[in-house]
Amino acid sequence: MNRSAACIAFILMLCAAALALRLPQLDARLVHGDEAVHAVKCDELWRTGRYRYDPDEYHGPTLYYLTQPVLWLSGATDFTTTTPSIYRIVPVLIGAATILLLLLVRDGLGQVGTIAAAALTAASPAMVFYSRYYIQETLLVFFTFLLIAAGWRYVRSRHLGWALLAGTAAGLMHATKETCLIALASLGAALLLTILWSRHAARPSVTSHRGRHLRAAGLALLAASLVSSALYSGFLTNAAGPLDSLSAYATYFGRAGGGIHDHPWYYYLQMLLYTHHAPGPAWSEALLLILAGVGIVVTLLGKTGLPHPALAYCLALYTLLMVLIYSAIPYKTPWCALGFLHAMILLASVGVVFLVRSSRGMPARLAIGAVLTLATVHLGWQAWRGSQAFCNDVRNPYVYAHPVRDVADLGSFLESLATAHPDGHHMMIRVIVPNYWPLPWYLRRFDRVGYYDTMPPDPNADVVLASSTFQPQLTQRLHGDYHVAYHGLRRNEVLVTHVRRGLWDAFVQQQRADPIPATPAVYP
Repeated sequence: MNRSAACIAFILMLCAAALALRLPQLDARLVHGDEAVHAVKCDELWRTGRYRYDPDEYHGPTLYYLTQPVLWLSGATDFTTTTPSIYRIVPVLIGAATILLLLLVRDGLGQVGTIAAAALTAASPAMVFYSRYYIQETLLVFFTFLLIAAGWRYVRSRHLGWALLAGTAAGLMHATKETCLIALASLGAALLLTILWSRHAARPSVTSHRGRHLRAAGLALLAASLVSSALYSGFLTNAAGPLDSLSAYATYFGRAGGGIHDHPWYYYLQMLLYTHHAPGPAWSEALLLILAGVGIVVTLLGKTGLPHPALAYCLALYTLLMVLIYSAIPYKTPWCALGFLHAMILLASVGVVFLVRSSRGMPARLAIGAVLTLATVHLGWQAWRGSQAFCNDVRNPYVYAHPVRDVADLGSFLESLATAHPDGHHMMIRVIVPNYWPLPWYLRRFDRVGYYDTMPPDPNADVVLASSTFQPQLTQRLHGDYHVAYHGLRRNEVLVTHVRRGLWDAFVQQQRADPIPATPAVYP
């Protein structure tokens, strides 16, 4: 087997390893509020066949469109019969496919670098954890890397098809999430600086054929516009969608300036370097940051040893810009780190190549290879632990604004109440909580649920779920007798559950006669 075939074989094996880390027990983690939002939006598209972009929330439609074939194949008949794994399988597969894209840049990273990047992508705890999340981040990473890889293939081959694919990837980025603007701006600036560097270094492979490149760039931009417009318009069913996708930036720029998710500039780097909440385990992806640091230094010094260093140079500038911008923005959620983390992984592979090539003699290279392999296996162990035993545990740094187990228990409790109510799943429920997600997921079997983020004039219903902050107002407005119980929603956030006395008595009577399991399997 030649080196090229061996590299492809390694990539395929590492892709399988990535799936082995990402696929098991997809239903084990509680549904996050953001996942519930996207599941509801996806259901709208599934039910109606139409998509309408909201410039204030929800992000772009690629996640919802890519989920449709999975829903069709799943055997689910409607939203109430879907499970978390049906939705989460989409980012799982996209996360693994990101590794396959490395085959397009192996002449830029080298065979060793390509295999190293595949192993680190497969094992990174953050990459694994959020590949099992029904949110846009993993898709954005994939489309961004597709843009980079297709652009690199165009540079190497001059074939217009690669430029069109790069444009398509850019359009998909824009149709995925508004934060694509950060990646596109960083990549554009990095590309411009790389071109200037190439001119200074007199590298004609990058700087020649200006007319051809301008034509290719124009066609790529056209492809990006067509793809993005088609998706945002719901394939021509919502003409305002493309314009809304641009006006949305006013909202998102305002949100980036501050809010409940504000964190210091070093939040992401600290999270990746080392996190430990006693008595839980320690978490660290310092290996990736150290290797990426080596990759940046040797790239900027021109000592990569790679035959085509332009890709590494562009990646180094792109990564630095991404880290600077994301660190400067006050609004921070841990999954937003995936964009620059993946870029760091690519640079880390350059660092691996340098360390291996700078080692003198086969014993030294084998020793370095063994150390790096063991360190990568340790990353994989953290990824497994974070996605399984600690998937709902706040001591895991990637568990953020997560619901507590009571949310699933509450859904099961309401299911039990429905069996005692003459209207069953038609019984009236009012939810009075400032941020009530992911409750719509756990209450998806009920069709008479009202959601309020402030106190309604008449809060009375068969069941009232209210934030404890509303309890004084609620007590004044409820009529009749209610049984009161308490459930957690998120950490330090309590729901007060009010059940009409008649319904509660019927439920208790039924439980005495024929007890119903406390946690039905329909509520993972």
